[in-house]
Amino acid sequence: MTSAETMQGAGAFAPGLKAIFAGEHAWCGEKMMLSSELEGAIPLRDLLSGDGLRDTLERYAAHHPGADRRAVASYWSLYYFSALNIPYVVARRAETRLPVSIDTMTIALSDDGLPRAFGLPDEGEWSEDGDLLDVVAPLVETHLSPVVNALKEKTGIATRLAWTNAAVYLDYAYNTTDRSQPEGDDHWPSRPLFHCPHLANGNRNPFHGCLRHDVEADAIHCRRKVCCLRYMLPGIPACGELCALPELRKQ
Repeated sequence: MTSAETMQGAGAFAPGLKAIFAGEHAWCGEKMMLSSELEGAIPLRDLLSGDGLRDTLERYAAHHPGADRRAVASYWSLYYFSALNIPYVVARRAETRLPVSIDTMTIALSDDGLPRAFGLPDEGEWSEDGDLLDVVAPLVETHLSPVVNALKEKTGIATRLAWTNAAVYLDYAYNTTDRSQPEGDDHWPSRPLFHCPHLANGNRNPFHGCLRHDVEADAIHCRRKVCCLRYMLPGIPACGELCALPELRKQ
């Protein structure tokens, strides 16, 4: 009997968030926890509907007076997607599928309006770890797609920009938790997510082409397809070689 069959026979239990977010990933427990334990949480749907998101971004924009609102929204979304995507992938690597529908989650914001942490209705359920195309399909369907649409509708940033912002943290989380043996000089475990036009469920893959690997002077660099616009925000450091704009990579 396989370990998967044993777990299924025992009720397909999940180990719990504290067990998943331990060791090198302990910080994820500060970004994703049970809603019952998240102080100051509000329903995520309330933030995304009505004027909630627009008001939140205005609060954050006050810390960057005069800055382009698209850049403000894009940079805000980087915090959002990092707090969501990294813990989600870490949990799936631990064979736990977290309940990440926007209709059941809560969110807590910092004083400046940036996302502080997400709240979940429960600790999820056992789910066998799969390839990244399979792992991200429910995340895209139940959470990322409506968030990307809300960002476009309420802030005007391009959907391709928002999807690329989400992509960099999926890439980071999946590669960081990979334990496979390297194959060749360019070992990129998340490569299929950016090369395949469709997800495992057959739906269009919104991450297709978002990131690429370039080889320059015998060095391999991961690069974005679309710039995140952070260069428009005074005092915000550039993202180095990851930047889509060659002239900004050395800043």
